[in-house]
Formats: sequence, C-alpha cells, structure tokens
Amino acid sequence: MINKSVIMDDAAIRRALTRIAHEIIERNKGVEDCMIVGIKTRGIYLAERLVERIEMIENVKLPVGELDITFYRDDLQHKSEDAVLQGSQLPDDITGKTVILVDDVLFTGRTVRAALDALIDNGRPRMIQLAVLVDRGHRELPIRPDFVGKNVPTSRSEIVDVQLAEVDAMDMVTIRQLI
Repeated sequence: MINKSVIMDDAAIRRALTRIAHEIIERNKGVEDCMIVGIKTRGIYLAERLVERIEMIENVKLPVGELDITFYRDDLQHKSEDAVLQGSQLPDDITGKTVILVDDVLFTGRTVRAALDALIDNGRPRMIQLAVLVDRGHRELPIRPDFVGKNVPTSRSEIVDVQLAEVDAMDMVTIRQLI
C-alpha cells in the first residue's frame, strides 16, 4: 500500500525558487563570477529556472551548466552495467568562480559528494554552494545545503518525488509512505 501526499504544488515550487534566487544574490553580494550547475536530471531544470529568476532580478544572465555524476557515484557497483555517461556540459572554466550546485532532493549526501568530485575534476572553483529544492534529512556525509526550498523531515521508509514540467509534464513534490 502506498500513501501519497503533495508537499509542494507548482506555486510553492515557484515561490521557493524565487526565494532561493534572492538568497543567492544576497549571500554573494550580486552574481559576479558566479555560475549555476545542475545535477542531472532534475537539477538541470531547477538550475535553468534559477538563472531565469536571477536574470529578472539582477538583469544578468548567469552561465548554466549540467553535471553528470554517473561514474562518480560510490554505489556504481549496484547500478546496471548499462550505465551510460550522458556527459557534463560546463559553460565556462570553473576555476576561480563561485559555483552554485543545484539538485532536487538532498538525502544522504552521496549524490552531492559525487557532484563535488566531478566539479573538482573540471577545475578549482573559488567556492561551491549547494541549492536544493527539498532537504529531507538522513545525511550519511557531512554535507549541508546553503539554500533550501523546503525542509521536509522524513522517515527512511518514505520517498520524496520531485516532478518537473520539463520531464514529468507537471510541477509537484510528493511524499510516499511505503507500507
């Protein structure tokens, strides 16, 4: 049996991203030498939305990139042998820049650790900041987000699903309890 409830609708996601955009600008005292990099898959679309909001606020279009962490994961031996590297696309040299890494859900921290390894293999940023739409807790690594859309305390038996229009035809965050 699966119980499912909506914890963020499209309006809540929009508001959270707008708030995160303002927080990024405020923390960095503008957006000079910043770039936004989304972790595949949904992090990319959230990164693009943040870039749009920052452009509306600051009248500056930040470079946006995509990061594929497939082969940086520490659980790769559990993945299919057909795992395919889709490729990272960084818009510029990251050396000396402030990179805002974007993902949909922060859980154990292992995805972010893999993303940090992938980023460092591409250069030495001045600073890396982390923005997530949902922080659900249960960290296994000492990783903490700088910008959070919504903190959602969960149990390990719950699953947080982020749906975005670019992939899933709608914007919604749900939580499922597997019974």
